[in-house]
Amino acid sequence: MKGVSETMRAVRIAEHGGPEVLEPTEVAVPAPRAGEVLVRVAAVALNNTDLWTREGAYGRPGDPEALSGWRGPIDFPRIQGADVAGRVVAVGPGGDQNLVGRRVVVDPAIYDTEGPDANPVGLMGSERDGGYAEYVTAPAERVHDVTESPLTDDQLATLPTAYGTALGMIERGRLREGETVLVSGASGGVGLALVQIARERGARVVAVSSGSKVEAVREAGAHAVVDRAGDVAEQVRAAAPDGIDVALDVVAGDLVGDGLPLLREGGRWVVAGALGGYDVTFDVRRLYLHNAQVIGSAMHTPTHFGLLMDLARQGGIQPVVAATFPLEQAARAQEELARREHVGKIVMRP
Repeated sequence: MKGVSETMRAVRIAEHGGPEVLEPTEVAVPAPRAGEVLVRVAAVALNNTDLWTREGAYGRPGDPEALSGWRGPIDFPRIQGADVAGRVVAVGPGGDQNLVGRRVVVDPAIYDTEGPDANPVGLMGSERDGGYAEYVTAPAERVHDVTESPLTDDQLATLPTAYGTALGMIERGRLREGETVLVSGASGGVGLALVQIARERGARVVAVSSGSKVEAVREAGAHAVVDRAGDVAEQVRAAAPDGIDVALDVVAGDLVGDGLPLLREGGRWVVAGALGGYDVTFDVRRLYLHNAQVIGSAMHTPTHFGLLMDLARQGGIQPVVAATFPLEQAARAQEELARREHVGKIVMRP
């Protein structure tokens, strides 16, 4: 491949464990197969899924404590990293040469079927090698041209998982302009994305965050911010006396039971994470007596991702980059992510 070296720096894991299992190494640059492209990674963003995949924290159906990746056992060694922005440097046999040189964002999802509404059943960096490397291959149909976007490479890299997950939640929750939305975990990667996209969609945003991060969440576009250390339900009632149309929840735990009574008639509670615990109890009468819905949302569909890339091209959102690290410091970057003291996204540059 013209202008591409034969080996590359990468960081991979050969087993589940702590940050110490992240191993900087030198490996062969992957060759793109038919239908694939090779992307030179400009920036790769970190996600909670990187931590949980490394730790094997996803559990398995019937055995929540089992060491497992997102969708079952991981093929080791695995190069982590779902969120890649970069440039196409080569295409597989028979591929479109016009893609070479284009600035792109990769949709990291591996889908269950063809078609615009397919469900993600795997993830780059988990079920296939990802972007903790100088180069990564990706299916040509999952590579989105963002050459014209005003966003930086670092900002573009923050989009796929966090903003893709956020947009999936907003679309599945059928959020409409003028509705009132509750966002939990609002200072995290997905939470901040939810605040920004919901605001861009014309919703009134009530966000839940920790006291030290309230200002940053307000800057991202929240109309009201409640402190999660206090009585959340009471504060939300005060901020939204007419109730909540859509809850966008990455925390779950007690919040679901406490929060369902806050929904208006026909309200939707969308869950895409369980930072506050996966064992949830709620009064089912709050559901059926008010035509409410509880909706699960894992990542995005190809249609959702296309909408996100339109936003990126227009610069309709301004992702917050909290910190950048060189690739060799992947362990340090993941430790920083696990501390949850930052606001925005952590990015590495190979």
